[in-house]
Amino acid sequence: MIVLTHSDVASLLPMKEAVEVISDAMIQVSNGNAELPLRHLVPVGDGNAMGVMPGALGKPGCFGIKLISLFPGNPALGLSSHRGAIVLFESETGGAVAMMDASLLTAIRTAAASGVATRALARSDAASLAIIGYGEQAEHHLDAMCAVRPIRRLHVAGRDAAKAAAFCRTAFDKYPDIHMTSGDDIRAAVSEADIVCTVTAAKTAILEHAWLAQGCHVNVVGSSIPSMREVDDAFVLGTSIWVDYLPSTLAQAGEIVEMIAAGKFTADQLQGEIGAHLDGRVAGRRDDQQITTYRSLGVAAQDLAAAHHVLMRAQAEGVGQVVNF
Repeated sequence: MIVLTHSDVASLLPMKEAVEVISDAMIQVSNGNAELPLRHLVPVGDGNAMGVMPGALGKPGCFGIKLISLFPGNPALGLSSHRGAIVLFESETGGAVAMMDASLLTAIRTAAASGVATRALARSDAASLAIIGYGEQAEHHLDAMCAVRPIRRLHVAGRDAAKAAAFCRTAFDKYPDIHMTSGDDIRAAVSEADIVCTVTAAKTAILEHAWLAQGCHVNVVGSSIPSMREVDDAFVLGTSIWVDYLPSTLAQAGEIVEMIAAGKFTADQLQGEIGAHLDGRVAGRRDDQQITTYRSLGVAAQDLAAAHHVLMRAQAEGVGQVVNF
C-alpha cells in the first residue's frame, strides 16, 4: 500500500488535470458504470459528523471508501472542515493499494466538478466571477474557474468583509491579472457576474434569484445536507438546474428536498445529470439569456477517480511511503 500525504496530493492532482479526471468520472456515473450508495452521516456530537462514502468505479476499475469528519467550526481554527482518509482497492484481487489524505482531494475534486459544469454550461465569453464565501472551497473554485474560463474580474463576498478582503489579497499574488474586489454585499457581488459560486456553510438562503444577471451560470456547492440551503425558492424555480447524481440530489439537496415535499417543485423539472449532458444525452445551455445552475453534492465516484489518478502518478514518479501489512 502507498500512503500519500496532503502535500503529495497537492503535487499529484493539479486543477487542470483534476477537471479532466472528474469529467470522465461524471460520464461514467451517468452511464451507470459506478456503484454509489448514498453518503451516510454519523453524528458525533456538537453539530459534527463522520461521513462514510463507499463506491466502485468501472473505468478505471477500482473501488474504495472515504471516511471523512465534517466539522463546520474547523475553519476558525485554521483547519479544513473536511478531514479524513480515502482507502483505494484494486479490482483484480481486492487488495488495498493506497491510503491518502481526503481533505485536499475532496476540496480539489469538488471544485473540479464545478469546473466541469462551468465549462459545459457557462457562456463561452464568461469572464466575471463572484465567489460567495472565502474559505478553502473558495480558493479551489477560483483555480477551477480560471482553468475553464478567461476570468478577468473577481468579486468575493461573505458575512465578514475583512475576511473577503484578505482572501483577495492572497489570491492576487497568484492571479495578478484579475481585477479583484470584495465586501459583505452578496447582491452587489452577483449582480453583474457571469459566473457565481456559492461555497458557504449557510443553513438558510443567502442568494436570491432576483439578484442574478441574465445569462449567468451558478455553481451551488456549500450546502451538502438536507437541513442546509444557499438559494431561495425562486432560484430553484427560475434557473435551469443540472446535477452530479440524481439520487443524491433528491435525498440531500436541502432546497430541492424541501420544495418537493411542499409540492412546489418536481424531480422532472431538473435538467438532468452533467455526465449525461457531456455524453450527449441531455441538452445544455439553450441561449445566452438562460441562467444555468450546477447543483453540487459530490459522489464517491469523483473521489475514486481522483484517488486513482493520484495513485497512478505516485507509482510512476516514486512518490509516497510504501507499507506492507
